Amino acid sequence: MKCVFVTVGTTSFDDLIACVSAPDSLQKIESLGYNRLILQIGRGTVVPEPFSTESFTLDVYRYKDSLKEDIQKADLVISHAGAGSCLEALEKGKPLVVVINEKLMNNHQLELAKQLHKEGHLFYCTCSTLPGLLQSMDLSTLKCYPPGQPEKFSAFLDKVVGLQK
Repeated sequence: MKCVFVTVGTTSFDDLIACVSAPDSLQKIESLGYNRLILQIGRGTVVPEPFSTESFTLDVYRYKDSLKEDIQKADLVISHAGAGSCLEALEKGKPLVVVINEKLMNNHQLELAKQLHKEGHLFYCTCSTLPGLLQSMDLSTLKCYPPGQPEKFSAFLDKVVGLQK
C-alpha cells in the first residue's frame, strides 16, 4: 500500500483540496503507484466524497488530535506551508511537497518553502503547478532534514518572518 497524505492543518485551503481530489489528479496519483489518498481538510468548505475501489481509496477527515500517525503511514506528504505541518513531515523523514496558498498575501510561507527547497529538503509548488510537479519530481533527490534541531528551525523561521531584523 502506498499512501499520499494531504494536510492543511487547522486552517482551510480549499484550492488545494479541490485540486488534489480532481479526477485528473487522482488519476495521476494512482499512475504514480499510490493506492490511497488521505485528505485532512481542516475548516475547508470543499469536502470530497470518500470512495474506495479495488485499486484506490480516498479518505477525508477534518481534524484529529494528532496527525503523527497519518504522516508516519504516508509515503508522500502534500502540505500547506504552515511551519508546524512542514516540520512534522520533515522530522519524520517523509518526502514533502509544500503547496503555497497564493491567496495569502503575506507570504513568508513562500520564503520558508523556498529556503528548504534550496537546501534540498522538499519540493514546493502552487495549486496550479501541483499536477505537473507530481509527474516530474524525483523523490530520491531529497535530502533528509536534520532531525532534532527545532531551535535551528525556529531561528530560521524568525529570520524568514522578519522578527529578527
